[in-house]
Amino acid sequence: MTAGVQGGVGLRAPGWERWLAIGLALLVLLVLLVLPLALVFAEALSRGWAGVASALADPDAQSAIRLTLLVAAITVPVNTLGGLAAAWCIARFRFPGRGLLLTIIELPLTISPVISGLVWVLLFGRNGWFGPALGRADIQIVFALPGLVLATLFVTFPFVLRAILPLMQAQGSAEEQAAITLGAPAWRVFLHVTLPNIRFALLQGVLLCNARAMGEFGAVAVVSGRIRGLTNTMPLHIEATYNDYQAQAAFAVAALLALLALVTLAARAGLEWGTRRER
Repeated sequence: MTAGVQGGVGLRAPGWERWLAIGLALLVLLVLLVLPLALVFAEALSRGWAGVASALADPDAQSAIRLTLLVAAITVPVNTLGGLAAAWCIARFRFPGRGLLLTIIELPLTISPVISGLVWVLLFGRNGWFGPALGRADIQIVFALPGLVLATLFVTFPFVLRAILPLMQAQGSAEEQAAITLGAPAWRVFLHVTLPNIRFALLQGVLLCNARAMGEFGAVAVVSGRIRGLTNTMPLHIEATYNDYQAQAAFAVAALLALLALVTLAARAGLEWGTRRER
C-alpha cells in the first residue's frame, strides 16, 4: 500500500464511500448555495416580471445600478494595472522587504472591510486628518464617489495579484531573459512574452475583482453615508429597500446583482476550461 502511494497511484476508496462523499458534497452545495440563490430569484419573481421591471425602474434603484457599475469601471482597471506591477516586482525581483510587501498587499483579505472604510473616514472625513483642508478647497471624498472608489480599491486590490503571481512564479523568467538577450526592450518583452503567458489567469483575476467590486458592502457602507439616489450602491440599496419593508423590490435588485455574479462565474469557468484545453 505504501509503495502504491509513493509511486503516484494513490488509494482507491470503495465505491460506496466515494459516492457517499460526493452525495454529501452535493447536499452541502445544494443547501448552502443553490437553494438560497433559487429563493432570491423566486422571491424577486413573486409578483411576476412586471414587479421586477417596476422595482428596477425606480429612480433610486437605477441610480444604485449606475453607481455600482461606475465604481467597478474605475476600480477594476486601476487594480489590474496595480496587480500586474506588484506581481511583476514580486515574481521577478529579489529585494529587501519583498515578503513584507506581499503581506501588506494581502492585508485587505485578512481585515474587516468596515475597518478599511473607517480608515478613509479618519483620513478624509470632516473631522479627519485632511478633512479641514479638503473642506476649504471644496473637495469632498467621504460621502461621495471618490470615497466609494477608494474603499473599493482597497478591498479588491489583492484579487488580480493573487490570480497571476503563482503562475508567474511557476513559469519563471527564462523566456523573458531570452527575449532581453536578443535585444527586445522591456515593454516589448512584457507585451509579447509575459502577458500572453498569463492572459487567462489575468482575466480570471479581473473577473473576481469586478465581482467583489460590485458586491462590496461593508467598506462602502461606512464611506457612502447611504444617501439614496446619490451614494447608495446596489448592496446598500438592497438593504435600504428591505428595511423599508419592500421585500420584493429588494429581492429584484438582489436577483440582478446575483445574475451579474453568475455571469462572472460562468465567464471564469469558461476561462478555466480554455486554460486546460490550451495546456
